[in-house]
Amino acid sequence: MKSKTLPIFLVFLAMGFGDVVGPMVSLSKETFHLSNAMAQLLPFVGFLMFGLLSVPMGIFQDKKGKKYVLNLGLIIAFIGLLAPILIGMNGKFTPNSGSSFEFYFLLLSILLLGAGAAILQVSGNPIMRIVSKEGDYSRNLSLAQSFKAIGSSLGFLLPPFVAWAFGLDWTILFPVYSAIILLTILLVNISSIREPVQKNDKHPASLSSCFRLLATNKYALMMVLGIFFYVGAEVSVSSGVPILMKEHFNITEFGLWVSWSLFFLPILIGRFVGSFILKWLKPKRFLLYTVLLSILGIGLIFVDIKIIVFIGIFCVGLGFANIFPLIFSITVDALPERDNELSGLMVTAIVGGALIPFVMGLIADSSTILVGFLAPLVCLGYLGFIAFRNIKIVANK
Repeated sequence: MKSKTLPIFLVFLAMGFGDVVGPMVSLSKETFHLSNAMAQLLPFVGFLMFGLLSVPMGIFQDKKGKKYVLNLGLIIAFIGLLAPILIGMNGKFTPNSGSSFEFYFLLLSILLLGAGAAILQVSGNPIMRIVSKEGDYSRNLSLAQSFKAIGSSLGFLLPPFVAWAFGLDWTILFPVYSAIILLTILLVNISSIREPVQKNDKHPASLSSCFRLLATNKYALMMVLGIFFYVGAEVSVSSGVPILMKEHFNITEFGLWVSWSLFFLPILIGRFVGSFILKWLKPKRFLLYTVLLSILGIGLIFVDIKIIVFIGIFCVGLGFANIFPLIFSITVDALPERDNELSGLMVTAIVGGALIPFVMGLIADSSTILVGFLAPLVCLGYLGFIAFRNIKIVANK
């Protein structure tokens, strides 16, 4: 089983590279002298691909298989990472202040990286169910998400390190990510993953079947919206925290490291710990606790006292750690026969990472970055609703 799960864990590591748009908001904002709203175009174009590609890829996956689609996502992400290297984004990048060409080329790169990450989400989440022992899906998915958090963390940790140690800039991320994805492609294709044969009486997934599921199944709709608001909240916080550190608390030296230690470190810890907690705590009960912790954390940020804000951000990270895999696995376990459609729909909902941060940027431009955190707080209000609804559903059975 380990020989099958290891390549999938590396796929989740590669998925995390799509989250580079979080720290890249503050990095590109400084490099290209952008407003908050313009800088938030990076997560907008990246996560927009989740909305455009996920359902079609879920349908395509139903025909071609999960491993085939997994390879497609890795290749597209690899092309997206190679593209900026061609114009010198390899650790020693000096933008032309008289031209916006480099920034729009960066947007194109993030578009392709987002497309690859979207396809990986469609295939990676359900394929983890194939390689997991019965009853271990939620636990393995939380553990896999910890690998994704490691990939996300590189966007925070690597730029300050290479600047301090080698005098390089944040664009070193592109060649490093490219090398890791190339290794992942190799390991996936030498693995012995075998998908179960589909039953002959199973209707193939289609665009109409996906949206008919949303129209006729209120539970599926509720949970898909949960993914939309969760990802919107996570990307808003991950992109907003480095700006908050700089503009509100004047933390500039190693600000990304501070942001990582406050937000992504607890996510990383929470996902590893969560995989063990789920051995004895039911996923629906765990979802409620993590959402409540996240709401508490956002509330502490508004206290506007540095140490309390830091504690609040740490609590948000711990709370956010397992929300995505919990919502995903709870929904697929409830409707296992619709896994391809659900996978496409729920990954489509990741488009929340494009829309909610842009709203946060507009709020921040019109007021302050601190007030902008109202956007993720509203999202968490909805997550609290679905967490209580799931507990009520269990109680009524």
